[in-house]
Amino acid sequence: MSKTTPGTREDQDLDAAGSQLSTAPQEEAATGLPALGVIGWLRWFWRQLTSMRVALLLLLLLSLAAIPGSVIPQTGVDITQVEDFRQRHTTLAPVYDKLGLFHVYSSVWFSAIYILLFVSLIGCIVPRTWQFVGQLRGRPPAAPKRLTRLPAHTTWRTGATPDEVREAALGLLKGRRYRAHIAGDAVAAEKGYLREAGNLAFHIALIVMLVAFAWGQLFKSEGNKLIVEGDGFSNTLSQYDDFKSGSLFQNDDLEPFSFKLDRFTGTYELTGPNRGTPRTYEADLTYSEGADGKEKKTTVEVNEPLHIGDAKAYLVSHGYAPVITVRDGKGNIVFQDAVPLLPQDANVTSSGVVRVMDGYKDPEGRSDQLGFQIWFLPTYSQGQMVSAFPALISPMMAVNAYHGDLGVNSGIPKNVYQLDKTHMKEFKDAKGGLLKKQLRPGDTLTLPGGYGSITYEKETREWAGFQIVQQPGGGWALVGALAAIAGLAGSLFIQRRRVWVRATTGDDGVTVVEMAGLGRSESAKLPEELGELADALYRKAPGAPEPENEAAPAEGADKP
Repeated sequence: MSKTTPGTREDQDLDAAGSQLSTAPQEEAATGLPALGVIGWLRWFWRQLTSMRVALLLLLLLSLAAIPGSVIPQTGVDITQVEDFRQRHTTLAPVYDKLGLFHVYSSVWFSAIYILLFVSLIGCIVPRTWQFVGQLRGRPPAAPKRLTRLPAHTTWRTGATPDEVREAALGLLKGRRYRAHIAGDAVAAEKGYLREAGNLAFHIALIVMLVAFAWGQLFKSEGNKLIVEGDGFSNTLSQYDDFKSGSLFQNDDLEPFSFKLDRFTGTYELTGPNRGTPRTYEADLTYSEGADGKEKKTTVEVNEPLHIGDAKAYLVSHGYAPVITVRDGKGNIVFQDAVPLLPQDANVTSSGVVRVMDGYKDPEGRSDQLGFQIWFLPTYSQGQMVSAFPALISPMMAVNAYHGDLGVNSGIPKNVYQLDKTHMKEFKDAKGGLLKKQLRPGDTLTLPGGYGSITYEKETREWAGFQIVQQPGGGWALVGALAAIAGLAGSLFIQRRRVWVRATTGDDGVTVVEMAGLGRSESAKLPEELGELADALYRKAPGAPEPENEAAPAEGADKP
């Protein structure tokens, strides 16, 4: 007959007392090689994929994989920068193309990491969630036979009966928000379930954020629109200056709304080292939701967009649009409009072009086209062709004039802010040089040979650039991020622990009280908490005097 090794049952008893303090899967020692065959290898792969170590590794890989998308120009953000990169790096660009580094977030390898992380988190969380639910439905385990073997314990003798001690301990522990019950001759209690709940909430929140980010990328839309004061915008695809969207986006997904730019107001620092720095940018809008929505007034500022449904209209840029009139040789107006010009520096030195195409005829009655290259200074300082201040204080517009073919009918896209002079002829001044002139508001430049004139009217409007972003899932991503922070805080700062109180009758008829605590990990707070509980219970079951003239037997000695 085999003999049981001393202490084995007690060790098993302690293991049972500390079991299920966490829902983390137990590591099983390998007893042999994994079974061969497809099913065996699939099981092994699934266990590895759904382990927390692999989930954390995939999360790290996803973070590292996002770095090239922040450093290398992306086609989904600015295709012009990508083409410029290709021209400057003829050797490196083909390598980047093969690796998908110009479209990182839609590449195969980034998507593979994303999906594997998603599957790993689900495969890890689902069984742990069911295990945690089972623990909540169950009761704390019974007390070990020897509470004195636990790292934190205390004992004393009392005149109260064992039943009175257990009832007092049960009420005390429940009052301290422990889940407690009487199991045999002891009270078993447990607290700190929010630690595991926080751990699970953190990982579930990661899944929510992954889904929200993926949903937002697939169905997002983003476009830019430059609007001059007095003009409006309707949220349709044809109204945008440039537009990009996710792969599953449909035109019908655009939020139906429209708005008009009533006025733009910009103020700047007038003195000091920050002279010229913007203080406020405000765009006063009149907007309406839907096709027949009621008009409302609002003011959009930097980082304070207009919210309509899932869409947000951000104020992102600003400039000037002088009102320009062009007349032909007979004095007929062939062009009159506010021309938006693009800023070139912090003081809003701006440039642009005026194109006159349809309806213009040269002095001989033949159809022709005019092109004017414009430089604009909102604050002109004598002798300098750069603005001295961004505000509209002393505006000046410099003009160069050309005529001929603007190239707009060639079928090749043209930049509306640049003048293609390939098939244009410059107007000459009296000295044979390029015709150019500086115009103040109200001044006119007369073109030689009866070609007409260009006038800078006494009105200079301002324009505002808006970025309209529609990215569904943003609210869920925010909820997931907040839940992840709360869950992480709970898993870090809450300790799951168990407390047992045993009350038995000693050999001399006096009740012996034993208290012990056990946590998932060693912590100085557990002995402190156990001391507070013991102090509170001691007041309800005060200690009894030790028996007189009776020496305690040495440990290991036989009792008479």
